[in-house]
Amino acid sequence: MLSYRHSYHAGNFADVVKHVVLVALLQAITRKSTACYVQDTHAGRGVYALDSAEALRGREFDDGIGRLWQHQDVPQVVRQYLELVREWNPGLAAPRYYPGSPAIAQALLRKQDRLLLTELHPQDHAELVKQFDDDRRIHIHKQDAYQGLKAFLPPPEKRGLVFIDPPYERKDEYDRVVAGLKTAYTRWSNGVYAIWYPIMSRGLQTRFVEACVSTGIRKLLHAEFRIAPFAPERQFVGCGLILVNPPWQLDTTLAACLDWLREPLQQRCEVSAQVTWLVPE
Repeated sequence: MLSYRHSYHAGNFADVVKHVVLVALLQAITRKSTACYVQDTHAGRGVYALDSAEALRGREFDDGIGRLWQHQDVPQVVRQYLELVREWNPGLAAPRYYPGSPAIAQALLRKQDRLLLTELHPQDHAELVKQFDDDRRIHIHKQDAYQGLKAFLPPPEKRGLVFIDPPYERKDEYDRVVAGLKTAYTRWSNGVYAIWYPIMSRGLQTRFVEACVSTGIRKLLHAEFRIAPFAPERQFVGCGLILVNPPWQLDTTLAACLDWLREPLQQRCEVSAQVTWLVPE
């Protein structure tokens, strides 16, 4: 099942939250001079055209990156994120292109670092190759994300990040994510892991978070951002990230960033944001 197309949702509020967290993580892990490794398990296309028919159908980017585009007085991490997006849209009054996680990682990683992308969808894989194949730091594989967690971990580098961002189009995706995390952590326990998930129902979200805690993995940080309360008529009310082995002081950084994002990303309901420790070190 490969029906999910992120082109319809690129640049929405969930992308903003997810990619601000990603920028914070990449800034943190690249502070030391030693080489680091980043693995993006569900890489997608890498870059999305916001003037495409898919993106224009719902114009979800209007309530995401569109709401931040003119902001100048922003937290440092958000400023870095906006600068990266603006680099893809020089001089434009509104964004035309939106960089996904591979493009953000490419921009922030250094010459000694390495980025590995796995993507199973044939069209998205072809776009990744077209976009990134000339960068020797980047390795692209047409492979199932969870097989990639087994195949490429542990990396030769001692430090790094595994970014897990599934489409959740399969009913068993949450179970696959938890199983994949357990496998990956067993192979590389000192890596940093970031798992994004949508918030669609209270029960599903609670069970997923509890399943992550039940793995027995220590040092679990939880970031969550909701644009609306739970209601039967709403399918997508927010998003969250489970972070394993987060870098020092990331909790403080993310709390400030997500709190700031509440006002520009507010739609019809009051926005809530929280960063809490699920399992301390």
